[in-house]
Amino acid sequence: MKILVTGNMGYVGPGVVKHLRQAFPDATLVGFDMGYFAPHLTNALVLPESRLDVQIFGDVRTITADVFDGVDAVVHLAAISNDPMSNKYEAITLDINHRSSVKIAEMAKQAGVSSFIFASSCSMYGAAEDGPKTETSTLNPLTAYARSKVMTEQDIRGYADSNFVVTCLRFATACGMSERLRLDLVLNDFVAGAVATGKINILSDGSPWRPLIHVKDMARAIEWAVKRPAAQGGEFLAINTGSSEWNYQVKDLAEAVVKQIPGTTLTLNPDAPPDKRSYRVNFNLFKELAPDHLPVYSLQQAIAELYEGLQAMQFRDGDFRNSLLMRLKVLTSLQETKKIDDQLVWTDRAVNVAKKPSLATAN
Repeated sequence: MKILVTGNMGYVGPGVVKHLRQAFPDATLVGFDMGYFAPHLTNALVLPESRLDVQIFGDVRTITADVFDGVDAVVHLAAISNDPMSNKYEAITLDINHRSSVKIAEMAKQAGVSSFIFASSCSMYGAAEDGPKTETSTLNPLTAYARSKVMTEQDIRGYADSNFVVTCLRFATACGMSERLRLDLVLNDFVAGAVATGKINILSDGSPWRPLIHVKDMARAIEWAVKRPAAQGGEFLAINTGSSEWNYQVKDLAEAVVKQIPGTTLTLNPDAPPDKRSYRVNFNLFKELAPDHLPVYSLQQAIAELYEGLQAMQFRDGDFRNSLLMRLKVLTSLQETKKIDDQLVWTDRAVNVAKKPSLATAN
């Protein structure tokens, strides 16, 4: 089996590659990534890409057909990956997240790929206070990022058939330690604040709902999707991916961190305007179809792992929201130093076409 993972050098990718190497030890694993976040390793014992057979540095906007030669499954993670980035780079977000994703699905099908896994998002439910959302609920995307996920799902549906099984994993909000940690995620932010300053300051009243999933449980779900036959959910499947037990209000997440990390104080802003991005999600279909790949991590485990990881990094940056552990800050820094242009294309190296030779596989 040959598996292509796009966006493998982000926050989720290292854990996905590590898990796929364990789940499919004889598979050829290929990574494809622009490399924006490649230098930002966090407490990594080995270079995550050493688990691959091949790393290709490239831009999904200019990906070529030969990348898909002999590929059996595509795990498509590559994206402008959160609301702050998509708000600043809205046109680019739609180009990368939507148009390029549809093009990749088309090219994968033409190349004979049998399984296509798209990293979608529960954020497409937007403002949804009327109960946990199922896969058939009305979508209400509030940001460019969420809209890009909705449009991609709609446009790649038509490619699915018995020979090209498409699985759109509508992931809950990611959390947990990674070899390329992000702190622009709600739980990660709270733990970072507790470790660096002993304080968690929530700019809202903390009432919005968020479903969460550990990055390692995301990898387990991707393994299931790689193996999923069309008979198990259909030739095209868009499925909420997470656990109903992981639906939390933001203030509950903060209070869990306070309870687990002694000495942490919490402040809320009850006078703040309400955050419209509030939704609970029903994950019963995932529980039914993937009983052996359900989330196994608890909120307490995620907090403990983040705490231990940040401590091992000797993390003490009270101004971390302006650091390179925030994805938007990385892109801004690359633009300020003229490493990338206003279209987020590298200016100092031909990364959009360059390929790396095979790397040694670390099992």
